[in-house]
Amino acid sequence: MQPAPVVGLAIHTTGPQLGLAARWPDGTTTDQVWDLGHQLSTDFHDYLQGFMGDRPWTILDYLAVATGPGGFTGTRIGVVAARTLAQQLRVPLFGVSSLAAAAWTYRDRAIDNGLALQMPARRGEYHVAFYQVSATQTPLPILNDCVMALEDWKLWLEARDRPHGLVEVGDQLGKDARSVLELAEQVWGQGDRRSWEATLPYYGQHPVDSPQSRPPAIEPP
Repeated sequence: MQPAPVVGLAIHTTGPQLGLAARWPDGTTTDQVWDLGHQLSTDFHDYLQGFMGDRPWTILDYLAVATGPGGFTGTRIGVVAARTLAQQLRVPLFGVSSLAAAAWTYRDRAIDNGLALQMPARRGEYHVAFYQVSATQTPLPILNDCVMALEDWKLWLEARDRPHGLVEVGDQLGKDARSVLELAEQVWGQGDRRSWEATLPYYGQHPVDSPQSRPPAIEPP
């Protein structure tokens, strides 16, 4: 007899898009993206409820959410909602870096298992990260998400002196909700059942951030 599928829901709101993905009790996976822009803050809950449809929230074994980097308002909306739902449902919550999710989405662009990602930030700087990526394993952060001037980032990549892929990550991040789901499912499969309290947003250049507060690609238990 086959074990029952693990049921999970992933939320991605770090850009102007809302991305949702879920693994359902019948084993199927669905995902959907909406370009909401400024309407994200007002319409998020309606779209979330519509995505769940008539299914009860109690079917969920876990939740996952993109924690940033990205836009401040969108990131906060998604993380707060996921934390609240996980607390109420008493299920684990997995926070996944936006750049780690992008690395998983674009893993076929890795060269020699190396993949660099860069996303425009404020003041002419970039959110950057470097991952070791394969087709089957969770991206391993060689350089955790951080903010760099473009010149410093290029020097860091040159110093590695090894071939690697490079992905320009824009703000259309909703499609990576499926990657957030799949990465969280991998962590679940390793026996991790972390509390919602462990998941925090990462804004990158927001004043509340410090180098010590920057999370790894998937926060350790």
